[in-house]
Amino acid sequence: MAVARAFLCLAFWLGTLLPGPVHALDRTQLAVIVNTLDPLSVRIGEYYTRQRQISFQNVIRVSFPPGGTMLTREEFEAIKAQIDKQTMPEVQAYALTWAAPYRVECMSITAALAFGFDIAFCADGCKPTQPSPYFNSPSRLPAAQLRMRPAMAIAATSFEQAKALIDRGVQSDGSMPIATAYLLSTSDKARNARSSAYPQVEAMLKKSRMPVRRLEQDSLTDQSDVLFYFTGIVNVEGLDTLRFVPGAIADHLTSAGGMLTDSDQMSALRWLEAGATGSYGTVIEPCNMPQKFPHPGLVIARYLQGETLIEAYWKSVMMPGQGIFVGEPLAAPFRRPAPAR
Repeated sequence: MAVARAFLCLAFWLGTLLPGPVHALDRTQLAVIVNTLDPLSVRIGEYYTRQRQISFQNVIRVSFPPGGTMLTREEFEAIKAQIDKQTMPEVQAYALTWAAPYRVECMSITAALAFGFDIAFCADGCKPTQPSPYFNSPSRLPAAQLRMRPAMAIAATSFEQAKALIDRGVQSDGSMPIATAYLLSTSDKARNARSSAYPQVEAMLKKSRMPVRRLEQDSLTDQSDVLFYFTGIVNVEGLDTLRFVPGAIADHLTSAGGMLTDSDQMSALRWLEAGATGSYGTVIEPCNMPQKFPHPGLVIARYLQGETLIEAYWKSVMMPGQGIFVGEPLAAPFRRPAPAR
């Protein structure tokens, strides 16, 4: 537990010392991966590329039977070969257009796409995994500088849900929302592992003049200004009473939130369906190691500096091998317009 607390505090201070980004990822650096055998994936891909004005050269088409939640290593590597062949050199990140499969054996599909399948990013029991070189990194070009491409799933079980998610992401760009960060310490001691970092996060947000509410309760209800919501519990109650602002990030530390379509715990998809624009969950038992979940201070600090959702979220997880990132990758509420020439 002492190691976990030290990690949370150290990562927070490192994050606040970093300078603001020179630039964030843009649409020319994102490739959209579509499964041509999955009608919903195709439809999501078509809508997303149109809304984000992504070039046809950055649309990657793969073909595999839809519906399953897990790919074997062999199945994944065959798909990855198709992806690698179609990836343009300037691409720095990937957007997937499906909710399942969400897993490649012991890795999440977003981690497997980022790093390739590698057993070092897996763990049997309560053990650490290979850390990500992208964690708390100043890199703006992860493919060129770190030899990895972060991935995020535009995950939904219906086109209507996907459309709403994409629209929120686009709407969020440069919106500079005046909203609140909610940090909940719950009665679930095992899943409340990130709460020791909350005082430092609160101190950081006071400097940024963003409202923050650090609460000791199991759920949040009847709030209309939610930009960040971090908690630790199996099932989050009261989501239908909240209003998330466009670009909002929310997740809950629990074992199976990344089992998007068949979890016996609350799926990360419930956050997106409630109005969040990004979320995260683990696809296989991680234990309650905070290094395997988003660090609230880091994701908030980087988002406020103008990074995109995919950058800020990925850079906040030290050991992302077992976790899947879901949402609209290019959402950037605090991106400032480029200076006029």
